[in-house]
Amino acid sequence: MLISDFSKYLEKLEKQSSRLQITAILSEMFRKSSSKNIDKICYLSLGRLAPKYTGIEFAMAEKMMVRAIANTFAISPQTVQKKYKDSGDLGEVAYKLKVQRPATKNKKPVITIISVYNQLLEIANESGQGSVERKINSMARFLKELDPVSVKFITRIPLNKLRLGFSDMTVLDALSWSKTGNKSLRKPLENAYSVLADIGKIAQIFRVQGIKGISKIKSEVGIPILPAQAERLKTAKEILEKLSGKCALEGKYDGLRMQLHLDKNKNFSLEEKNNPNLFETEKQFFVKIFSRNLEEMTHMFPDVVQAAQKLCVSSVILDGEAIAFNPKTGKFLPFQETIQRKRKHGVAQKAKELPLKLFCFDILNLNGKPLLNLSFSKRRELLERILGKSKGEESGIILTEQKIVSKPESFNKYFNEVVSEGLEGLMAKKLDAVYQAGARNFNWVKFKAGMNKDLADTIDCIVLGYYRGKGKRAAFGIGAFLVGIPDKEKFLTVSKIGTGLTDEQWREIYKRCEKLKIKEKPQEYIVDKNLNPDIWCRPQLVVEIEADTITKSPIHTAGLALRFPRLKRFRDDKTFQQATSLKELKTMKK
Repeated sequence: MLISDFSKYLEKLEKQSSRLQITAILSEMFRKSSSKNIDKICYLSLGRLAPKYTGIEFAMAEKMMVRAIANTFAISPQTVQKKYKDSGDLGEVAYKLKVQRPATKNKKPVITIISVYNQLLEIANESGQGSVERKINSMARFLKELDPVSVKFITRIPLNKLRLGFSDMTVLDALSWSKTGNKSLRKPLENAYSVLADIGKIAQIFRVQGIKGISKIKSEVGIPILPAQAERLKTAKEILEKLSGKCALEGKYDGLRMQLHLDKNKNFSLEEKNNPNLFETEKQFFVKIFSRNLEEMTHMFPDVVQAAQKLCVSSVILDGEAIAFNPKTGKFLPFQETIQRKRKHGVAQKAKELPLKLFCFDILNLNGKPLLNLSFSKRRELLERILGKSKGEESGIILTEQKIVSKPESFNKYFNEVVSEGLEGLMAKKLDAVYQAGARNFNWVKFKAGMNKDLADTIDCIVLGYYRGKGKRAAFGIGAFLVGIPDKEKFLTVSKIGTGLTDEQWREIYKRCEKLKIKEKPQEYIVDKNLNPDIWCRPQLVVEIEADTITKSPIHTAGLALRFPRLKRFRDDKTFQQATSLKELKTMKK
């Protein structure tokens, strides 16, 4: 496929808000793709070069792109910056400049999607001394070769501003549509993606082998599995009834969800071995650590990497929760301290200040054999074999304690025990349940202190925008903020929050919002005009909100609102996909 044809599809997608039409356009594009380029088309249409877990980033700031555009059209960066200020879209600026540029008599070059992909990948991989100038010059040379429409979209991709209003899930719908003309194959495609979270690889297998190839997809060490998630219930009696009268109880740790991948048949690459933050010994096996939102964060946790080396297995994928502790007292630290371990710089020092323990509660693959379809009790047996108590205490990778109960009295007694130890509650797990990757269901149920109140659990919301402050709040730059929840590809409002924050929290949320502000309301935001904020934000800031109850609302587009909402904390470990959905919120209201 030519880049010019691909860009025409993106132009059609940009003009559409209908989910059905977006799916139809994508499916047509996929049908016209070859098996060699369909993976690259999937990545680029989502505004990236590879699956999120690979960590490949362009590292190209707006100022760099302004200079690249200036170099392309032989004008000053100040001129480009002025045009950008007027339009708010560098892609549109570059498009108009390209249209105005006199056409040359030379024959237009034939540029394929694969060629564009490779050039973008080369720019993204530039590093070291002088890399900024090389990126700018390479992008400028690249833009000179492209047609106007391609220039617009290729300018946006490195800035992470493609924003065509669809996600990986819509791509799965479109893949099904490309073969059948409907969404009938969405479920098996989604199941495969949950086990092997690489949309390009899924598309390529589907294109070549069809649904039979998709049905054979299994988990692989090094590619994250979408984590299973828990539902909520308000009493021990309800939970036991839902889990067939008997369940396993484990402490609920308020930390960082981690998926640990180890393969002793592979070593770290030379580049990773040269990272002094990661290694202390010579021989190092392949280890990858992924977050709940599929972010690769291995380099942030050298202590976990070291602990993984000691596991007596050939290869393994473990699911767990990491929590920081005070090295002097041994007591667990709150989430806001644990989250400080997620950093790019000063990793080694912070690891000494805030050591972690990784509590493992599930095993998903062992020695190359996928285990997702085994019952939880069988997986637990395997986990106990490789994580004995003494080994765990020595390595820092620890088996979660477990208690089997069948009576509400036993359930409540164990709950009181774990809460007294500083944990936030319990996870109740169905003994005969398989591991359903990416699913939220009643195979796992969480039970925290306060869940027997009107509002069970807190709510993870996305900040959609904010309102300027008055009086004392004017000093903060913010007086209130609007939060919403996802519903498929849309975002619906649930609350305008203007109280319940400390001065420090007001300053922090303003600082975070300023980094995410945009000029216009995104198409996917469904907001009553009476609630329009002064400043809109990209849907990247997730906040955990406490509230007294959930009520019906005639003004909030979710149809529900939070009564007396309060900011509990920022959830930097979550993306908007992990926020509380409309379906969950309705369940919580019951």
